[in-house]
Amino acid sequence: MLISKMAAEGGGKEMNEIKTQFTTREGVYKLLTHSEYSRPNRVPFNSQGSNPVKVSFVNVNDQSGNGDRICFNVGRELYFYIYKGVRKAADLSKPIDKRIYKGTQPTCHDFNHLTATAESVSLLVGFSAGQVQLIDPIKKETSKLFNEERLIDKSRVTCVKWVPGSESLFLVSHASGNMYLYNVEHTCGTTAPHYQLLKQGENYSVHTCKSKSTRNPLLKWTVGEGALNEFAFSPDGKFLACVSQDGFLRVFNFDAVELHGTMKSYFGGLLCVCWSPDGKYIVAGGEDDLVTVWSFLDCRVIARGHGHKSWVSVVAFDHYTTSVEESDPMEFSGSDEDFQDQMIHFGRDRANSTQSRLSKRNSTDSRPVSVTYRFGSVGQDTQLCLWDLTEDILFPHLPLSRTRTHTNVMNATSPPAGATIITNTSSNTTNGNNSGANTPGINSLATTLPRSNSLPHSAATTATANNTNKASSGGGIGSGIMDSAIATGVSKFATLSLHDRKERHHEKDHKRNHSMGHISSKSSDKLNLLTKTKTDPAKTLGTLLCPRMEDVPLLEPLICKKIAHERLTVLIFLEDCLVTACQEGFICTWARPGKVGLLSSQNQASSPSGTVV
Repeated sequence: MLISKMAAEGGGKEMNEIKTQFTTREGVYKLLTHSEYSRPNRVPFNSQGSNPVKVSFVNVNDQSGNGDRICFNVGRELYFYIYKGVRKAADLSKPIDKRIYKGTQPTCHDFNHLTATAESVSLLVGFSAGQVQLIDPIKKETSKLFNEERLIDKSRVTCVKWVPGSESLFLVSHASGNMYLYNVEHTCGTTAPHYQLLKQGENYSVHTCKSKSTRNPLLKWTVGEGALNEFAFSPDGKFLACVSQDGFLRVFNFDAVELHGTMKSYFGGLLCVCWSPDGKYIVAGGEDDLVTVWSFLDCRVIARGHGHKSWVSVVAFDHYTTSVEESDPMEFSGSDEDFQDQMIHFGRDRANSTQSRLSKRNSTDSRPVSVTYRFGSVGQDTQLCLWDLTEDILFPHLPLSRTRTHTNVMNATSPPAGATIITNTSSNTTNGNNSGANTPGINSLATTLPRSNSLPHSAATTATANNTNKASSGGGIGSGIMDSAIATGVSKFATLSLHDRKERHHEKDHKRNHSMGHISSKSSDKLNLLTKTKTDPAKTLGTLLCPRMEDVPLLEPLICKKIAHERLTVLIFLEDCLVTACQEGFICTWARPGKVGLLSSQNQASSPSGTVV
């Protein structure tokens, strides 16, 4: 059984083989080859020098029950199809709309979900020359072109999004580092806009457009140094997270136009950003090959994830697997198999009310709560990584009574050793509780840390970081320096376990050291000199803005699989599947466990040539 499973996953074959399925605690995810979307001729796109392939979805709520629509750009082309997902094979011969552009390429797009109907959708498309087009691919209309004469900004559009809850406002970021707020009802002027300063802060400024009549852009944001690579609105629409080429994540209160908090990458630019379903955490990825988890409430880095061997191009939370369990501690009196079954059952809990259930959890609640956030990342290394963010990482700083700590220590040591590796649920609270209470038994538990969670060296240091952070109420650079002074003292001992790990993984790590790896502080200082920003990276490393590697928990991916020949540019989690795309222009659908259903039986009956045009 196990051997055939390994063969199916390519376990015994060469490492470079592309995977068509992978297994997590919830079951097996399978690539649906018949649900692949691409250009109609299915010819791999020559991606040299072209903009990343991007994908947007919208549901038009038509009566047929098949209301999903997909839009994607490949080179100079833009396609709009009915998306059949896990239900039926893709029919590439019938795009609802197809556009080919001359002299410029589409770079990004976004549907307005508020106004979408079966008869009409509003799709914004950003272009490499700086323009933004509003089109309706159902009516096949092009209603408006913004920044047509490129008087507002001449640089490439990096991200475009409708403002949440609005039918007419949208935000556009550019490679110039500027962001503009537009209203579809207003026109752009025939001359370059004049601006008036509205608000200024550390490394950002916001201007309003000075004109007799209201015209676009309504606001101009100048953020950081270099390109503004991506932005994302919080789930409630009140906050805006931006990542820039200068390596900074900046989070703004969008309406008040105020900076809420910042974070700096380990090195290089940040390329992608996303919010957790409840808005409490932000994940960013970029040129340091890491995924970095930042707490919105504490304004600090709480974990980093290392699994990619090259730049991380997309990060996204899986709203359907993120879960909160409010229950009594699980009984672990059975065998290993029983325990695994319990875990698999837990993993399948994918209620759509994730957000409301997450918001119920507050620090004063003494009932045991098991929290797991699932997020994913794809990178230029052609790999997909899935990560679990568990409560031993999230809540190490909760004030805990001694009795509760010891009770949990007892709970943690009772399940069999094999079981602890599988679980990412309530038993892991011990790591957090120990670090919070700073109990002496920390080393005895180090070996039971699950592989998706923090390395043993991080726990004690996290505790000191949290205490200083609390004392300074949110803290700033000053508390960060104090923090690092304490942390370095602890980390002298902590890095011993990191060193042992390095020895064990030496063969695996030596290939990636040029890119990221476990970099020593000496080499990182040299690398940091290369980043040309006003903020000296040497001054940020070791502060709250950018903690040292040994000062925060290091996550390891649940899975890390090569799934494409070209660099990956898309990762979207849907209810029945997850969607990835690579630079060759192939959009792939991966069915969630138990969601293959009808399509797989059809696939076995029909030949693959049936869907080739």
